[in-house]
Amino acid sequence: MPEDNARTPRRTLLAAAPLMFTVGSARAQAVWTPQQPIRILIGYAPGGAVDILVRIVAEGLQRVRGISVIPEIRSGAYGFIAAQTAARAAPDGYTLASAIMGMMCVAPAIPGIPIPLDLDRDLTPVTALAGTPMALVARPDAPFSDLEGLAAFARSRNGAATYSSAGNGSINHLGGALIAGALGVQMTHVSYRGGAPAALDVSAGRIDIMVANVAEVAPAIRAGQLKGIGVTAKETSPLMPELPPLAGRLPALEINNWFGLAGPAGLPKEIRDGLAAAFAATLADPQTARTLVERGLLPLSESGAVFEERIKRDREAWRRVVQANNIRGD
Repeated sequence: MPEDNARTPRRTLLAAAPLMFTVGSARAQAVWTPQQPIRILIGYAPGGAVDILVRIVAEGLQRVRGISVIPEIRSGAYGFIAAQTAARAAPDGYTLASAIMGMMCVAPAIPGIPIPLDLDRDLTPVTALAGTPMALVARPDAPFSDLEGLAAFARSRNGAATYSSAGNGSINHLGGALIAGALGVQMTHVSYRGGAPAALDVSAGRIDIMVANVAEVAPAIRAGQLKGIGVTAKETSPLMPELPPLAGRLPALEINNWFGLAGPAGLPKEIRDGLAAAFAATLADPQTARTLVERGLLPLSESGAVFEERIKRDREAWRRVVQANNIRGD
């Protein structure tokens, strides 16, 4: 009996060992969860695509995970004002900034665009949120309705055919240059101070074509103020399924204009992974996904190495377009 009693603690300890290991493993695998509101700095104008996206996701994050988000407009300088502010914040997961394709991939590829921080050293990519194809639109009375017709028209104009953009080095600019290059034609770029006046002159017949986010031009296409030629994707857009996918005809014309989030450098992996998991759950929420699609945005949940690879890949692709067309930002 004394021997049995002496063995009891050992047996109890051995029996409990698997349970202790399981509890320890669960603690080790626990996902980081925010304990206070997350501030998201929006580097673009109120009411724009990025502002709308952040507010939709913020509402979904509160509903799905009970996490509060404080959207804060810090617009200007290609989104770099917001990015620079986030880069200076503590790497605790509570300050993020909008990180979109134009800022992370296009601007670094264009000589002459002032970038006040090192995007790779000073920021931590957290997650992509959504993407949208671009739409190729033409003036209402354009004598063409497809890529072949546009190519023939451009050749007949001997380089005088025009495309507009929101500014030198903008995604509209590079998108137009990409289409002209893919078709093997010369076209003249006309730069405006913003997307609205650029689209207005197309609808007025003063400019031949423009490449813009689908959501931004869908109302004008439906009203007959712009002629829709197609979308820069392999599949149709849920927002405008009547527009043919141009990348089905020319794979080089696939443009997914994506929007994501980044935090300060040094953001611990467990915090980045916890944030990515929370946003992924929100994007998987049917109500959030439906609201995004209604705005012409397709949920795009990519994080970690996958998101970083997208940034690297798209930056190189746009660098080739910039070099081929000798584009400068000054």
